[in-house]
This record gives sequence, structure tokens and C-alpha cells, in this order.
Amino acid sequence: MHCPFCRHSDSRVVDSRTSDDGSSIRRRRECPACHKRFTTIETASLTVVKRSGATEPFVREKIATGVRKACQPRPVSDDDLALLAQRVEETLRSTGSAEIDANEIGKAILGPLRELDVVAYLRFASVYQDFSSLEDFEAAITDLRKDAEAQAAREPVPDGAAEAPGAGLV
Repeated sequence: MHCPFCRHSDSRVVDSRTSDDGSSIRRRRECPACHKRFTTIETASLTVVKRSGATEPFVREKIATGVRKACQPRPVSDDDLALLAQRVEETLRSTGSAEIDANEIGKAILGPLRELDVVAYLRFASVYQDFSSLEDFEAAITDLRKDAEAQAAREPVPDGAAEAPGAGLV
């Protein structure tokens, strides 16, 4: 690392700290030539392999931007989109691969988006999965309904809510 003040080709690390989310390391460095200190931030690089074969650096904000259109008029905030993008990035980084196929990013978006807003999920999935017929939409909606019914069946019933009105009265 070159010193940003005197351009000396070496520096020594004085302090290292991990960021709150664990995605980067902040290092305080000191130049042995001019004795000035400066900070560097290190992150593991993640590269996206596009359909064309071209590669580009992963940018978390592109996830939020890409999903935002599907979330228009829906009750989804920018904070919700930022959290979704963070979850997707964490999922991608957990694979341990330095190169991620663009298709894998789309797959990683679907789960968290489905939890966030089913209408936005359906919109995004229709483009991402290239729905080409009414049957594609019907199949996706049927899956969403089955999942909603299964979720409702798993939720605990509050005490007394399952009893018929007046049941147990003498």
C-alpha cells in the first residue's frame, strides 16, 4: 500500500477492526517514511458473470434498484429494499465463490422478496423466470396460495379461538 501523502511504497498496520456487518476490515496504517497515518478498508471482491460472459464487480445497490420497479405502488420502503439487498449479498458471499453467475443472483433475490411482498415477488418472478403464458402466472399463484395455506396451518391458534361461540357455557 502506497502512502497517500509521500507515495512511499510501504506502510505498517497500526490497528485492524472488522466492520459491524463483518463484510470489511478497517486498518489504520502508518508510513515509515513520513510517519503520517491513514485508513484503508479491505473487502473481499465478488464478481458477477453476466449472461454474455462479461464480468463486473458486484454492487449491492443494483439489487435494490432492480427490485424497486417490481415494488412500485407496494408498501415496501427503501429500508426494506436495502435489507433485502444485504440478505442477498450475504447469501451470495456464503457460497464461498468469488464469481457469481447473474442467474444465481436472481434466484437469491426470489426468496427474500417473496417474504417481503408476494405481489412484488410475482412481478419480479414473471420477468426473471420469463413467464410466457397465463398458465405460468396461474402456477406461480397456486404455489403462493399453497404456501400461504401451509403457513396459516402452522400458526398457533390463540387460546379459546378454536372453540365455537358459546361452547363450554352451561
